Amino acid sequence: MSTRCGIGYDLHRLSEGRKLIVGGIELPFDKGPVGHSDGDVLAHALCDALLGAAGLGDIGIHFPDTDAKWKGANSLIFLEHAKRLLDEKHFAIEHVDAVVITEKPKLGPHFPKMREALAKALSVGAEKIHLKAKTNEGVDAIGRGEAIAAHVIATLTSR
Repeated sequence: MSTRCGIGYDLHRLSEGRKLIVGGIELPFDKGPVGHSDGDVLAHALCDALLGAAGLGDIGIHFPDTDAKWKGANSLIFLEHAKRLLDEKHFAIEHVDAVVITEKPKLGPHFPKMREALAKALSVGAEKIHLKAKTNEGVDAIGRGEAIAAHVIATLTSR
């Protein structure tokens, strides 16, 4: 058995009047990500981490923002697709460690539901997904509340 790790990153500008979807759930907030799909930074970064660990490219290759069929798409679909690709290559998800960076809203209270949604999309136990939240202490676009970002590391084993 071998172990592989992948890293994922995503950032989206925030705009008023859009839904804020993070980790597959909608959060009550007056701003949401500007993006071609639902703009779920956590799901996007997680997808990239999984695909990268398996040597399968990135989210843009599989779900290009130039394809109208992905306009407004639920990003959990991207994770389900990544999981099918991992299964085809005989990779198992061992652990996911993620951090979401935003000034507002507070994410911690929503982590249990996010873990459930992500775990369901990936057909793994929620205990394999670890989530953290950070702020940028008022610095840069994230700190000014103009953007949201996520970093994810995924660990896979080959079966």
